Amino acid sequence: MVWEKEKIVGSCLIGGATFAVGASFLHLFLKGELPLGLGLGLGLISPWKCFRKRKPVRVYMDGCFDMMHYGHCNALRQARALGDELVVGVVSDEEIIANKGPPVTPLHERMTMVKAVKWVDEVIPDAPYAITEEFMKKLFDEYQIDYIIHGDDPCVLPDGTDAYALAKKAGRYKQIKRTEGVSSTDIVGRMLLCVRERSNSQSHSSLQRQFSHGHNSPRFEDGASSAGTRVSHFLPTSRRIVQFSNGKGPGPDARIVYIDGAFDLFHAGHVEILRRARELGDFLLVGIHNDLTVSGKRGAQHPIMNLHERSLSVLACRYVDEVIIGAPWEVSKDTITTFNISWVVHGTVAESDDFQKEEDNPYAVPKSMGIFKVLDSPLDISTSTIIKRIVANHEAYQKRNLKKEASEKKYYEQKSFVTGD
Repeated sequence: MVWEKEKIVGSCLIGGATFAVGASFLHLFLKGELPLGLGLGLGLISPWKCFRKRKPVRVYMDGCFDMMHYGHCNALRQARALGDELVVGVVSDEEIIANKGPPVTPLHERMTMVKAVKWVDEVIPDAPYAITEEFMKKLFDEYQIDYIIHGDDPCVLPDGTDAYALAKKAGRYKQIKRTEGVSSTDIVGRMLLCVRERSNSQSHSSLQRQFSHGHNSPRFEDGASSAGTRVSHFLPTSRRIVQFSNGKGPGPDARIVYIDGAFDLFHAGHVEILRRARELGDFLLVGIHNDLTVSGKRGAQHPIMNLHERSLSVLACRYVDEVIIGAPWEVSKDTITTFNISWVVHGTVAESDDFQKEEDNPYAVPKSMGIFKVLDSPLDISTSTIIKRIVANHEAYQKRNLKKEASEKKYYEQKSFVTGD
């Protein structure tokens, strides 16, 4: 009996000593004072192996991101899902001109757009159009990239070679699914449909009035083209909206800021005013007017992008927390109460001056409540700015679209199902 008691006491002492030593080792390790090789002779596992974190998987995707749209954003979302950190290369203006034709939006605007996408962690400016040996080594060594990502649509250089051949050969290439129904070529094509048969006597202002009806334009069969583009067949799904949504509502004491608009041809001007609006509160709610409202206020040729296309572009912006799809033109007391809105804001750069009118002002209610603010727009860019750029240089863009026609047609003829997205 005595022997058994001594055995129990001895076991407790040894167990207590072991715990104390283990706790001391842990304390020294956390302080950074534990010698690297200590314990190896005792057969203990190195503490570095126990506490070492897994290296994050870094993926790289590049692109022109000209007239950035929800298709670009969905590609970046898919790329981000293949790793822990997404690095995006934005191709320089010079490289785009050499390989595709003139870009509609210059590099600094395209950089603003890409940085604002909520799935992007880091951006590299002036990226090359093709992945060269030198640039690929820089990606692997300097940026610690594990995989290079691209869509299932072909990216062919002027000499006919694959722009991602080297990445594929290195075994560091991964493919994602192309987003159906939209491309920069398609968006330009929607507008060019209305000017392809223009006469030389027409002025720029006349061309602007003729611009595309977007989704209301006459349809062509799959594979057919006009001005070198395939007309969009965008099919919105509830799953896509969920994928783009943050899925979180405002906190109980959140200051909710509301801003509304068409947000057609989502551009850097939109991004910057949304950033300014978000800085005023804790939660940014964006109202997006429906197609009928936009057409009624701005003319039958608008909007160029339909309601669901515009909604996805806005949802992808990191400064936006929630959107109202098909928001009313007038901001009512009921809307303010329903969403517990603290501030209603509007930018100084806009397509109309309705927010400044004495009568029939859509912001009359928030103005009377003292919760309406006009924010200085950081960039003097509007949807009309983008349209004017294309009108002024429409022949070059028409030529660019014709050049793209063959590869677009070939893609759709050879298209097969790709899992994921």
